[in-house]
Amino acid sequence: MTKSTTDSRARETADVEQRDVAFARSAPRYGRLASWIVVLVIAANFSWLVATNPNFEWHVVLQWFTEGSVLSGLKVTLGLTVVSMVLGTLLGLLLAVARLSDNRLMRGLSGLYIWFFRGTPLLVQLIFWYNMSTLFPKITLGIPFDGPIFASWNTNDLITPLTAAIAGLALNEAAYMAEIIRAGLQSVDNGQVETTQAFGMSRARALRRIIIPQAMRSIIPPTGNQLISMIKATSLVSVIAMGDLLYSVQSVYNRTFEVIPMLMVAVIWYLFITSILNVGQSFIERYYSRGVRRSVSATKRRQPPADSKTTPMVNRPLVRKEDV
Repeated sequence: MTKSTTDSRARETADVEQRDVAFARSAPRYGRLASWIVVLVIAANFSWLVATNPNFEWHVVLQWFTEGSVLSGLKVTLGLTVVSMVLGTLLGLLLAVARLSDNRLMRGLSGLYIWFFRGTPLLVQLIFWYNMSTLFPKITLGIPFDGPIFASWNTNDLITPLTAAIAGLALNEAAYMAEIIRAGLQSVDNGQVETTQAFGMSRARALRRIIIPQAMRSIIPPTGNQLISMIKATSLVSVIAMGDLLYSVQSVYNRTFEVIPMLMVAVIWYLFITSILNVGQSFIERYYSRGVRRSVSATKRRQPPADSKTTPMVNRPLVRKEDV
């Protein structure tokens, strides 16, 4: 075989390989397609069984879904969620700051609070608050150890089902929010804290203007989960005769004995609310992560080539002069 013949065959082989690469296509993924078909068939079959099962009594669900007593219970659920979440977040912020304080007493008290309220069931806490008058018939304000009393109130006048529900939900939520906020504050680079000290900013102002805004990227996702959990946790207040959504549907099926359709009313409302909260959470997460996305994009744009010997730019601190 001559050298020219060998060279021509080598060129033809190279051309064939090049053409094969140029027109190459990924192999069909039959396994993935089959898995999609199986999942869709199972989902369609389950949906069909639920929709056509007469035991669900969907006509009863439609009848009571927007009924006045159910909507009234829904308003109570939403109100309890908002009030308890706001109070729990504010108290949790104070507990988180105390937990990170240099004061040993503040750290100890904050840790004791978190240990107790995270270590006991929420249902038990609600029942204790509701039955507070059994332990303390009167709430007094005065000097301790049998000193003079300045004011006194009947516990039953202060601890109603509403106040018991708010106290139980908010105080329990504060323990969890304290740990979430503490983790978020600790996620901020220590250089930011040192920079605020170099500018002479007070600790409170540094938290408000520099640290907390940066920590929000780490705080928002678990806080959204806690808010969704709070929506569902409000159903526990039905045991203390608080007229929330679950208590409202229970009152109906105790009269009509239509247990399953009334529970489906509550389930659909809970799913609807949590779905809206999920969408809102995603928007808030994108809002607080917009600076990170811009920073990453800018870094990629100004990143030098691999063979370049230029020194990369050093990121400037996030503390601005106007924040001081």
